[in-house]
Amino acid sequence: MRAMDERDVGRAVAELLAVLGPHTAGPRWHTPAGTLEWTCRETAVHVAHDLLGYAGQLAGRPDTGYLPFDLTVPATATPAEVLQVVAACGGLLRSALATAAPGTLAWHHGPCDPAGFAAMGVAEVLLHTYDITRGLGLPWLPPAAPCAAVLARLFPGAPAGDPVQVLLWSTGRAGLDGRPRLTSWSWQAAVGRTPDRTEAQHRP
Repeated sequence: MRAMDERDVGRAVAELLAVLGPHTAGPRWHTPAGTLEWTCRETAVHVAHDLLGYAGQLAGRPDTGYLPFDLTVPATATPAEVLQVVAACGGLLRSALATAAPGTLAWHHGPCDPAGFAAMGVAEVLLHTYDITRGLGLPWLPPAAPCAAVLARLFPGAPAGDPVQVLLWSTGRAGLDGRPRLTSWSWQAAVGRTPDRTEAQHRP
């Protein structure tokens, strides 16, 4: 399987926009996104925040922590405008990935390569699109191929099975073949390290 890159991020963001774009009207954007405590709107803002953060890490290449900047989306921004912000931040991550020199490493709980940031970007987009569709009452599941790629890069110890259901289980969103839902989980993005639940815990 090839290393994930800007093409995967672009496809994931395009999927989010295609699924959520036609449904930006109505009060459900202010209800919880699936099992999250965040609303659907807050979850979409979180996606944009993480995409921008990953782009900043790749551009700045810090080696000890995340750069001290943040994304602010005004409370007056509509869901449609929030999705535009997601698209913009996805574009910034794609650009950072496309221009990253071979061997580039930047901090994410250790040294992380561009493929790791691409995988995390895809995971954030697909998983939180799933959460938002649960809140909006839309029947949608993430595509199997990017789920398999995310599992291969971020969850190398995941069990075998349908990649969509395994990814949902691996991130605490569903049970799997009699296995209970996870209440604590982490993914492995840093190069050459094993997951550290006290350091790399990711919620939600």
